[in-house]
This record gives sequence, structure tokens and C-alpha cells, in this order.
Amino acid sequence: MFKNFRFYRIHSDWPSDEQSLNEALAEAAFKPCPAYSEKSVGFEPPVEILEDLLCRRLSGVDLLQLRYQTKLLPPAVIKEALSERVIEFERRSARPPSRGEKRELKEEVYSELLPRALLKSDRIRAFYIQAEKVLAIATPSEKVAEEYLDKLRDALGSLQATPLEYQKSAQTLMKQVFLGGDAGKFFVGRECRMKDPSEQTSTVNWLDMDINDKSVQAHVKDGLVLDRLGLSWNAQVGFVLADDLVLRKVKFEGLEELDELDQEDPVMRHDAEIVLTTGLINGVLGALKSQLGGYVRV
Repeated sequence: MFKNFRFYRIHSDWPSDEQSLNEALAEAAFKPCPAYSEKSVGFEPPVEILEDLLCRRLSGVDLLQLRYQTKLLPPAVIKEALSERVIEFERRSARPPSRGEKRELKEEVYSELLPRALLKSDRIRAFYIQAEKVLAIATPSEKVAEEYLDKLRDALGSLQATPLEYQKSAQTLMKQVFLGGDAGKFFVGRECRMKDPSEQTSTVNWLDMDINDKSVQAHVKDGLVLDRLGLSWNAQVGFVLADDLVLRKVKFEGLEELDELDQEDPVMRHDAEIVLTTGLINGVLGALKSQLGGYVRV
């Protein structure tokens, strides 16, 4: 359900109840992509069976889902159709089209093909932690996260949000855990990425390895900087932490215990999973807050 996260602190008012939030999101609800548009973006029910609810409030967390619908029009298809259109133009005019005319022909081809293009939908979830005023968007992409925030602004009228930031850098925690220091319930995983501070594009990766090996640790002691590190928290959540506080490759322990609910009530099963996973991520954020000295004041 959740594999990656970007986090934002929300500094403006948030709807006080589920109904108010649902009504606000309706202002930016998803609508199928029109015939001559390339893309449509909007909020849809995060629980398919509850089709009238554009949000789901559970245990102090609001769950949202944004749907992106795009049209697939491969360049090869456009190229082939354009080639035929150019041949037709040459037969009719007894000359090849100019650069401007060829551009116009390409635009005609594109406009004609667009309504017949295949549709593809992607869905991005997010949840708002009321007590912390933190929005967790389930994507590693800054561009996608910013588009998510823009769509929320369309729905709520305004939204003040800044990337989550603590008093100390994530690299402080990564180096502490990596070199075997006391970091509460955080423990090193089996992958990391380092970079040369003097050459930002130079990186080295270790995947599925014993990161505690002295030969691996020596690189950090010799000057390389950690910018990603596999971690586990409280033996319940595994993830890769980046220096910008993005969580990747998130894995939760204990979800298999929910399988017995599958045959009983799909909404109950869904809600139980959301409560468990969002609670664990909130626990990770609380532990980061404790280790890194609290939020940066805005």
C-alpha cells in the first residue's frame, strides 16, 4: 500500500472533520480525461467500496487519494501517421512541406489521434497526521508531491506547506547508526549509498550487504558522506532513509496478521491496515523528531 514517502509540515488550517474535508475535496474531484486533453488529475475515494467519501478519517489520520489519468500516444505512432500525411501533402502540392507546414501537419495528426489514445491511471495516496500537522505523500518524487500539494490548494482554497525539517540533519542520524552509535530504536539495514562531498555526482552503492563490515565503514571514516542508508525501526518498519528525509522501499512487519479479515469485511480490513501502517510511520517520525532535536521553527 505504501512504499515511499515525502513529508510536509502544514502551517494553515485543515478541515476539522471528515465531512468538511470531503466537501472541500469535491471541489477538486477526479473527472475522466476529456477527448482533447492529455491529462486529468483529481481526488477520488481512497476506499473503492465507499464511493461517496473522498477521504477517510481514522485514529487521527486523514487518508486521501489522487488519481492521475494520462493518454498514451507513442511517438512511433505519431511518426508513422505524420509520414503518411507528408506524402499526401507532397502529392497534392508537388513539393515537400516547409518546416512550419510540417509542424502544422504534426499538430493536426496529434489532434486527430489524441481522442483515440489509450488511457492510463496512476494513484498516489497521502495521509495527514492531525496531531503533528504533517502530510505524508506516498511518492519519492518532489515533482509529484508538489503537484499533489497544488491540487490540495485547489480544493482547500489555500495551503501553507514546507518540507519536513528537523534541527539536525538526517545525515547526523545516518552516520551515528552506521558507525554503531546509540540511536534509540533505529538499527542499520543492508544497503547504503555514499557520495564524494567534493564531487556530488560520484556515488557508490552497497546493496544487500553487511553494512557493519569494517571495510564498508572505512569509506565514511575516510571522508565519503552517506546520503542514503537502510534502516529498521523498532523491528517493525524497514526503509531506506535519504538525506532529504525521503523514505524509500518501506516495508511493514505484521501485515500478514490482517489476512484473516479479508473474508469478513473489506472495509474493516482496509481500515485496520491503514491504522497499523500510518501508526507505524507516525512512530518513525516521532523517533526521528526525538533523535534530530525536534522540528525547525518556521
